[in-house]
Amino acid sequence: MSVDQTYDRLYRVRHSAAHVLATAMLDLFPDAQMGIGPPTDDGFYYDFELPRALTPDDLKALQKLMLKHKKANYPFEYSEHDRDAALAYFEETNQPFKVELINDLPDDETISYYTSGPFVDLCRGPHVDSTGEIGAFKLLSIAGAYWRGDENRAQLQRVYGTAFETKAELDAHLARLEEAKRRDHRTLARDLDLFSINPEIGAGLVLWHAKGSLLRELLETFWREEHRRRGYDMVYSPHIGRRELWETSGHTQWFSEGLFPEMELEHQTFINKPMNCPFHVKIFDSQTRSYRDLPLRYGELGTVYRFERSGTLHGALRVRGLTQDDAHIFCRRDQFTDEVAGALDLARFIYETFGFSEYIVELSVRDASGSEKYAGDDDLWELAEQGLVEALDRHGMAYTRVEGEAAFYGPKIDIQVADAIGRRWQLTTVQVDFNLPERFDITYEDADGTRQRPVMVHRAIFGAMERFVAVLIEHFAGAFPVWLSPVQVAVIPIADRHAEYCEGVAERLREAGLRVEVDARAERMNRKIRDAQLQKTPYMLIAGDRDIKAGKVSVRLRTEEDLGAMTVDELLEAVLPVVETRAPNDLGLGSASAAGG
Repeated sequence: MSVDQTYDRLYRVRHSAAHVLATAMLDLFPDAQMGIGPPTDDGFYYDFELPRALTPDDLKALQKLMLKHKKANYPFEYSEHDRDAALAYFEETNQPFKVELINDLPDDETISYYTSGPFVDLCRGPHVDSTGEIGAFKLLSIAGAYWRGDENRAQLQRVYGTAFETKAELDAHLARLEEAKRRDHRTLARDLDLFSINPEIGAGLVLWHAKGSLLRELLETFWREEHRRRGYDMVYSPHIGRRELWETSGHTQWFSEGLFPEMELEHQTFINKPMNCPFHVKIFDSQTRSYRDLPLRYGELGTVYRFERSGTLHGALRVRGLTQDDAHIFCRRDQFTDEVAGALDLARFIYETFGFSEYIVELSVRDASGSEKYAGDDDLWELAEQGLVEALDRHGMAYTRVEGEAAFYGPKIDIQVADAIGRRWQLTTVQVDFNLPERFDITYEDADGTRQRPVMVHRAIFGAMERFVAVLIEHFAGAFPVWLSPVQVAVIPIADRHAEYCEGVAERLREAGLRVEVDARAERMNRKIRDAQLQKTPYMLIAGDRDIKAGKVSVRLRTEEDLGAMTVDELLEAVLPVVETRAPNDLGLGSASAAGG
């Protein structure tokens, strides 16, 4: 069976499971009003309006009822109906959400039902042949969901589940979910004291604590150093700009729903910046440019503000204030393919640094049937797409073409990386833009003295610092590579009389450039070791009478390996190369892996 056939089969299984969930819900609450129940990438859900809030015990009851309807082996039967009959049926059965969906369908849309035993649903399909073919499933959780995603509409209760063709596949997926729970960046960020989000400050706004700030600083330093090495100049831009700037850029037209409310200051209207691009355009346009100056590469770790709906916010993965690792390249038309290829090379280098070895690439292009959603003429869009394809081909990067997902100003390349447990995360974006240079009327002087329009390449490699840190937390389960660990070494005196020796050891390590803490608390040694392991500290150095007499320390790793006694010089000889090379999965000292916690 091909991958496409497997996916199609799973789609049908999960879609069918959603219908069986709704059947069970009507058994439990006969007056339940049904929203929608689609399959998802790893399961299914159904939305309901119910007389009371669901509980975990309800999930257990629903699971049993679903098994009953599966065993009944009802066939999934397709039928078509005229609009009036469909409206009458769902009005009679008190399903107002279905009535609304029917009323919103185009006049020429075929209205179809699927019937399975006692349950009838407005549905296009597809489904498996009968409920007995659904396979293995499990209900997972309950959440709130606004009807049609509108916070001004009814709040429904969403029941999530997952389904696979076999119990073995289901069990493997549930194990992955448990592992993902263990790696949840929100929990680990709290436990490791990295960052927090405080409702008194605002949803989606991250507070970076001292250790998280240090982690971010290390990432930003690495980012800046590598960009400067590749010919980028660093710039800064303000957090707000006049409304006219965003009108010129097109953001008030094409990005209006993502803008924060406007501010009136001294009879002028300002907007929190949702993107850095217009500022970089103005830096380019601040002086006369020649073809000899190009390409110009501007990089900025710029904080932007986007109004994400409250229901979409998720820890640091989806926020309202985010710091993009942004860059904009201004170049000639004969240069932009090379610049895109350079951005892809940089992305690959950074992935290797963090141990991301698998990724998928998407080429996002216009939806040909909806050209009014995009800026610029067709010839430039085609030229931009050709350049992206050529850059991908140079690197031998296989890609999937996705229609309708381009930015409003140009096609783009999106790269998703797979983490340590196989989940995919959207990180890198590279976009070609002929539109903004036109809208802002920026030019350079060509060799023949004529004024020419530059091409603009937008790109981000991390995507956003908040999101990238969250991805790293989950990828490494909080056990960062040694070079990224906020505290690299914990020095632990066994008793108070050993504290002075431990301070001396710590000072030598700090002089060598390592980040060290001495745990002189009045706690038992085993408690201190355990706490250091919970903090994912790579190395624990324990010193007692015997160690001091030998001029050594006893070395333990966060992976719980006890390496015995060694001198500080021996330790540094093994550890410093791990730090200097930014090794992603190595503690040195004979350890197999830094990841996994």
